[in-house]
Amino acid sequence: MRIESSVTAVSWVPLDCVEGGQRLHFHVGAAQYDDPPPGHLDDLPGLLTAGRVRLANQLQAFIEVDHGRIVGHGQSGRGHVGAPGHPARSTSSPGSGSGDPRGAAPPASVGFTAVPLPDLHPDPVVGDGWVRFGQTAGGLLSLGMPYSTATTDPTRLAAPAAWTTLSLTIHADGASEGALVGASPFPRHWVYDRTGRLIATSGVVDFTGWQADAWDPFTPWGGRDAPVRSTAVETALERELSRIVLDSAPQWLRLRKGATLVEQGDPGHELYLLFDGLLAVEIDGRTAVELGPGAVVGEVALLEGGRRTATLRAVTPCRVAAVPGDRIDRAALAELARSRGWPGPAGDDPA
Repeated sequence: MRIESSVTAVSWVPLDCVEGGQRLHFHVGAAQYDDPPPGHLDDLPGLLTAGRVRLANQLQAFIEVDHGRIVGHGQSGRGHVGAPGHPARSTSSPGSGSGDPRGAAPPASVGFTAVPLPDLHPDPVVGDGWVRFGQTAGGLLSLGMPYSTATTDPTRLAAPAAWTTLSLTIHADGASEGALVGASPFPRHWVYDRTGRLIATSGVVDFTGWQADAWDPFTPWGGRDAPVRSTAVETALERELSRIVLDSAPQWLRLRKGATLVEQGDPGHELYLLFDGLLAVEIDGRTAVELGPGAVVGEVALLEGGRRTATLRAVTPCRVAAVPGDRIDRAALAELARSRGWPGPAGDDPA
């Protein structure tokens, strides 16, 4: 009996996450930020053809099982590198460096080439009743600057590299688990299971750190991957509230690591969308949970007209969008609060 599974990562450039001089390329039209990928991945080829993601890493694998014993296994899948507005290029032709001009600019504007790097496939690890597969895929993104690889060695980088490293474990009983085990600090990476369900997102986008560190040999192609902090996926309601917050002319806040967004006991009049980074929810000095990008917080104080029931502290550098609470529908806030176990106006919930 053959048991098949897959895991897929897509990478995209969130709004206003580019820093320093490279921001100019986004202002003049040589590059653009991306809309978030869909919450459910139904059509990866269509997403690639439409140029809605910068990278895609699809790991597919199977095991052969005979009377409960694994008697064979194999893997397929590949990476793709592209940019908005143009079809993506497969990384199955490494180092070609001659793809379509990339960038989301109109045809009259200047575009630059996205350069794929060869997929990496470590040997599968075979355990007692399971096999774990791995795959790294990535390349040099189109961000308004010309990239190319060295002509004598297509695996050597001439710019920061972006990548994802996936693992996929398939069990003899039919279960499987996919995970994002390594990734470049830029851009953002979303991970989908074999059914297309969004299961994890990278928590931090660090453009400055990426520019400084993601160069040969400090990449998987040079033998060094980077750890990544994955976070829980926001709910459909949070995604809808996120859109409302972003459409409401929010005030943008940047927090340094360790900075406090709100203190427990403070009056609460604003709703917050965590756009990038990780926030710790601290109750009475103890961390109750960590929140990742897409989390909407602060609704309970708004509903009760009271004070913050938790301190929100930056675990990493964060970007937060803040809007006055009266711009958001109270019914939606109440639904969000109830989804987190809010018992009602007399309750005390950490959100």
